[in-house]
Amino acid sequence: MKQNTNAVKRLVSLDVLRGLTVMFMIFVNNGAGEEIFSTLQHSKWNGMTPCDLVFPFFLFIMGISTYLSLRKGGFRWTPQQARKTIKRTLLLFLIGLLINWFDMAMDGRPLDFAHLRIMGVMQRIAICYGATVAAVLTIHHLTHSFRGLWVLVALLLTGYSVVLLAGGGYDYDSVTNILSRVDHALLGDAHLYHKSPVDPEGLLSSLSAMTNTMIGFLVASWALRKERPELGHPHLVVLSRLLVCGAVMAFAGWLLQFGLPLNKRVWSPSYVLLTCGIAASLQGLLVGWLDIYRAQSQTTNSGSAGQPWLVKLTLWFGMNPLFLYVASEAVGIFFGAVGIKEGAYSLLHAVILNGYWASVAYAALFVALHALMGWALWKKRVFIKL
Repeated sequence: MKQNTNAVKRLVSLDVLRGLTVMFMIFVNNGAGEEIFSTLQHSKWNGMTPCDLVFPFFLFIMGISTYLSLRKGGFRWTPQQARKTIKRTLLLFLIGLLINWFDMAMDGRPLDFAHLRIMGVMQRIAICYGATVAAVLTIHHLTHSFRGLWVLVALLLTGYSVVLLAGGGYDYDSVTNILSRVDHALLGDAHLYHKSPVDPEGLLSSLSAMTNTMIGFLVASWALRKERPELGHPHLVVLSRLLVCGAVMAFAGWLLQFGLPLNKRVWSPSYVLLTCGIAASLQGLLVGWLDIYRAQSQTTNSGSAGQPWLVKLTLWFGMNPLFLYVASEAVGIFFGAVGIKEGAYSLLHAVILNGYWASVAYAALFVALHALMGWALWKKRVFIKL
């Protein structure tokens, strides 16, 4: 009996997109000096810059990875799966708290727990991961399908839209904005981010952010499932489905922005759909290039073509994404506290007179430092799972 050749093998493109996302995340988080290109900064309020794509991209990719991981266990709740989910969720959240504490400690306040920020990027990743796994496995256990997850995503986005519109969610004022008021009531002012009217990783907006991960899971459940052989090459099926999903979601997000403006800080539903649409489309294009075109080229050339240097670079980041992100946060905090960042930027600025490009150069060198870490781990075949 012939083996089913229609199953989709490991997608190199997924590791590459994950690596690109983490690289860009580290790059935009580590500009130096006062002069930084506006395109390399997050939008202050309504609107979207390229920087605003990185976090929702990561959550979307995490949804795809979650599908691939849970598929191995048949999407079943087991004691082992429950322990794994709880352990990973708590570990990710704890690492986020440690990053916040390290920032406070390097500022000379190691015991000032009364002002420790509770939420953050890693904490949101933990919430989105835990909520998605719990929702997927529970819904699949009850219905033996994922249709209920579509309903949950629709309810979350609809309910959150009502909250934003009825509760002043777009008010640039922490006193009247419902997102800020909820965070103040539940977490306390001393434990919040204070550089914008709302905590960009706040509690209510996390309900919207988790839909990025759930949508990533749902897109993967359709695009990557096994199909009848007559549908053709499995990667071509994946490519077409990702592009269709991407186009539909991107258009829906663009249309929705006229009633619910794009806004990363409040994680608006239009922002969810547009970023998921762009991520799915880019994933589809990478499938076409790496999993189809280059795979065929390497087969034709007996593997002599190898991978382009950019692909290798992204794979160094894509195979240890969370570790390198956490390392970048810790190193960035340390460099800033002890003066390395300021000193390095001053040296670069002395050579590159334009402050904007000196900032770009510093960020690029910072990424290069972490590329060396990624390369060393890759070389030793060490893949750290957080």
